[in-house]
Amino acid sequence: MEERRYWNMDIEPLLNTPEMKKIQESKLQDALKWQYENSPFNRKRFEQAGVQPEDIKNFEDFSSAIPVAGQEEVRNIINEVGFDLDKLMLTLFGEKRMKDLYLITTTSGTTGIPTPYPNFGASIMDAQEIMSRAVWRMGFRPGDRIALCFGLSMHAAGTPQILWFNKYPGITMIPIGAEAGTEKILQFIQLFKANIFSGTPSLALHLIERCPEVLKIPVKALGIKILMLGAEPGAGIPEVRQRLETEYGAKVFDAGGGYGCSCDYPVYQGMHWLADDYAYYELIDPETMRPVPMENGATGIMAGTSLNPQGAVWFDMRFTLMDIHQVFTDPCPCGKSGFRYKIVGRADDMLKVKGVPVYPAAIEGVIHSFPEKLTGAFRVVLDEPPPRVVPPLKLKIEYVDGVREEELPQIEKEVKDRMHAILKIRPAITWLKSNTLDRSTKKTQFLEKTYI
Repeated sequence: MEERRYWNMDIEPLLNTPEMKKIQESKLQDALKWQYENSPFNRKRFEQAGVQPEDIKNFEDFSSAIPVAGQEEVRNIINEVGFDLDKLMLTLFGEKRMKDLYLITTTSGTTGIPTPYPNFGASIMDAQEIMSRAVWRMGFRPGDRIALCFGLSMHAAGTPQILWFNKYPGITMIPIGAEAGTEKILQFIQLFKANIFSGTPSLALHLIERCPEVLKIPVKALGIKILMLGAEPGAGIPEVRQRLETEYGAKVFDAGGGYGCSCDYPVYQGMHWLADDYAYYELIDPETMRPVPMENGATGIMAGTSLNPQGAVWFDMRFTLMDIHQVFTDPCPCGKSGFRYKIVGRADDMLKVKGVPVYPAAIEGVIHSFPEKLTGAFRVVLDEPPPRVVPPLKLKIEYVDGVREEELPQIEKEVKDRMHAILKIRPAITWLKSNTLDRSTKKTQFLEKTYI
């Protein structure tokens, strides 16, 4: 294959430009008309707003006319139809799209009922193009072997990847799956000489601990050149990223929260949004639910609208999964196109301590800044339903083997001082020996709830 700057040299240079905005606006009317005619859920949203698709001439009209929808609206439908998946899917996606249904996966259900992720024929085709743009930037090339270590059992980032990469030339997929467990994952990576790892950051971190035990070699000896990570924070946390890159001798890339991936730049710059021609990206104020201007450094809940609705899954029409993003519209020092976004946290995971918002991902970043003293494993202990937390915030934190108990008071002071400087909190810490907390090969649950 020729070595070129982008996978799609026609579209990617236009990302986040006035020319792309014109392309998006040219697609908006047809996309809204399709939703109105084919999706009962979105047709009802038009009717409740008192507008027709032809009333909406541009994105400003669109944002002011149609309220944002999310998982609360999905739960309302579930309450109406019960746990009848067929009725739920027909209401949300419409009969025409359901005839094109090829594969069903779900979220992990960590915030309640698992959310179905249907993969339509059209959505798989869209994903093949968008993922090709992403992995070309990450450095996937013919001859590479990808160890797929997300959950393969219903995980939205698992089995679909095999389909998403089906059109990418010359690579070999090795579907190991998180369910195999760490020993098998390490053995298969070594056996099949995989040089790319795809999975969660917490699994990648856990393999650092387990590789010397299982294979009697450091994880760097596996020869992994790229870590493509997602489904949870980690790849965008500087301390976590640095540890992974050092231990594996590999480049770390963040992917997810929409249609994006991080770039090959030494300092994390967020994820480049790669799909302007497929979806319209918005930031929403979490309190007023009004649009937030797309200015450098702006923060809000991400909402998406598909410009090719036949292939839409969730970002179909001003739909949000409640991820809080910060955007960067200034040029990236890597020189590549597309505005960038960082996932600050999930609105559902936000805690408030004395009115100060705190996210588990931010706590994780502080803990991973002490790699010689702490394992990185921790839990936030909640005695009452969030988001309000009566101070102090309670944490369980593991320390590494070799740390003596008499050293813990000084370490505790250092951790509290750094958390106060960065997060404005001083937690109450319960110290645990190494490997006390469960490790997960899938998403790690950082919240430990003691209430019923």
